[in-house]
Amino acid sequence: MKAYEFTSASALEGVYGAAIGIQLADRDPGQPGPGQVRVAVKANSLNFVDLITLHGAYPVDGIIPLLDGAGVVEAVGEGVQRFRAGDRVVANPHANWIAGPPAPDSSGMVLGIMANGMLAETVILPESVLVALPASLSFEQGASLPCAGLSAWSSLSGGPSGYNVTPGSTVLTQGTGGVSLFAVQFAKAMGCRVIATTSSAEKMDRLKALGADHVINYNERADWGVAALEATGGIGADLVVEVGGPNTMPQSIIAAKVGGRIAMVGIVGGLGSIDFLHMLPINHKVLTLYANGMGSRRDLENMLRFVDVNGIQPVIDSTFAFDRAADAYRHFGSRAHIGKVVISHQA
Repeated sequence: MKAYEFTSASALEGVYGAAIGIQLADRDPGQPGPGQVRVAVKANSLNFVDLITLHGAYPVDGIIPLLDGAGVVEAVGEGVQRFRAGDRVVANPHANWIAGPPAPDSSGMVLGIMANGMLAETVILPESVLVALPASLSFEQGASLPCAGLSAWSSLSGGPSGYNVTPGSTVLTQGTGGVSLFAVQFAKAMGCRVIATTSSAEKMDRLKALGADHVINYNERADWGVAALEATGGIGADLVVEVGGPNTMPQSIIAAKVGGRIAMVGIVGGLGSIDFLHMLPINHKVLTLYANGMGSRRDLENMLRFVDVNGIQPVIDSTFAFDRAADAYRHFGSRAHIGKVVISHQA
């Protein structure tokens, strides 16, 4: 079978800052052992962490890339109880996190970084990693959900604190990447008011079409945190889904209400430092900041059930064939996408 591998021998041409690359290789598909399942992968999707990995953030030489993948069970090993050949499945990126809060023995083993990922024609995984894919979702839609969808889901459910948003809560999202768009869709389905930020009139229209109640163009309002306060009558957002990092955090702190929360998801706005003076309102407002590490298999099951019942359709920007995986990385790295960039093995 064919599988992509990270290679430190060369960078992925066309992806800014890439220190390593990917190459297509032949591998033995193998047979599933006890408790294992062999899956014919039908689709993958890209996430910002996949770009960070290309930039050399982790020692991944020889590892199969990508956290996200969906497919069909081909064969099962001895003792497998939850799946049989023909079942449609999606993988949870955290290979050892089954349920409950994160713990030392359940966190860290992330597909595509610490263990072989999903960018292959077939993969063999423990049955505990896999979740049934609802019939309402295509493989491409299913593959778009584990990393970005779980990050949005865990933000809205409060992460380890379990402090959920409630109907009528105000949620602020940033941009039009996968996590932010899922956060808009999930929050609206939960009965929340959504304020979104973005960079252009076209993207403002897309966000409004997804249900955003108020959209702020941050190129026109660099003080978008103040604009969010204005949109809420000076109160602020109950929850800010913070995907930008140190360059957006000061405005997120301004935008949050007294007693509000900030879900810290990513660094898509780049690395850098933050003046502690900008962080003082965390104390003044008694804000809660919490990390977001995607979620457990149980979280993925709950999220997929929510998506299925509410008829949520993931926003897919573009789809590339398996043999054009490098082009998918390049397009994703250009940051020109709105929604998820998907690799289809069926294209």
